[in-house]
Amino acid sequence: MTLTVTDVPKEQRFEARLDGELAGFARYIRTHDLIAFVHTEVDPAFEGQGVGSAMARTALDSARADGLEVLAACPFVSGWMARHPEYLTLAYTNRSRVTD
Repeated sequence: MTLTVTDVPKEQRFEARLDGELAGFARYIRTHDLIAFVHTEVDPAFEGQGVGSAMARTALDSARADGLEVLAACPFVSGWMARHPEYLTLAYTNRSRVTD
């Protein structure tokens, strides 16, 4: 079986396809310097086959290549990053300062 992950900007998501069949997606919101992953879903028929991990890795590698910080609002992406510390350097850090 062949697993492919591609960015589909018009749908604002990365899609994972196993032999051409949609197996899962990772929805995002993207700005000029930030990508926020808000929801990841894997079809139950494809769970346990590395679909989610492949999407996370591809999406984060894409963010790195594009120079984007990553806001992992999605628990799956957040947990995946925590288990793969080489991706933690992409994590968004709020640098604004509020003063009274």
